[in-house]
Amino acid sequence: MNLKQRKMSILDKGQMQRVLMDIDKKISSLNNQKITALFDAIRLSNREDIPKDFLDWESILIVVPNRNILNELKKFKDSISRISFMVNPHAHQIHIYDFNEWKNSTRNKSQFQIRELMKTNFGGTRKTSEDRDWVKLLNKNHGI
Repeated sequence: MNLKQRKMSILDKGQMQRVLMDIDKKISSLNNQKITALFDAIRLSNREDIPKDFLDWESILIVVPNRNILNELKKFKDSISRISFMVNPHAHQIHIYDFNEWKNSTRNKSQFQIRELMKTNFGGTRKTSEDRDWVKLLNKNHGI
């Protein structure tokens, strides 16, 4: 009986599925170690604003404030699964988010709506009138 004619038994398939599942668990564990190592390298691990359950997310969105940082981190994109990158010029530092949260927030939105969303969410900081120098001068001159 040659290999093409021989059918795999149910027992063999079950064993093979268990072996593959065990290997997938090991791969996932190693990838989690890679993610943790990357976060340690970019000093995210000790920050209070970083969620501690990020390894439970299906995929992680790393939001960076500029293209220079993005270019530095993109080198790791191919070797680490479950991470994506986005530049938000309104961000002052690196942030992480659940990628599914990003998808849900931007679903059915136009480019303009997404740009506006990024000004106040996903690392963006809300600009208030108190931050503008001309408003401060106006308030001082008019006793407001």
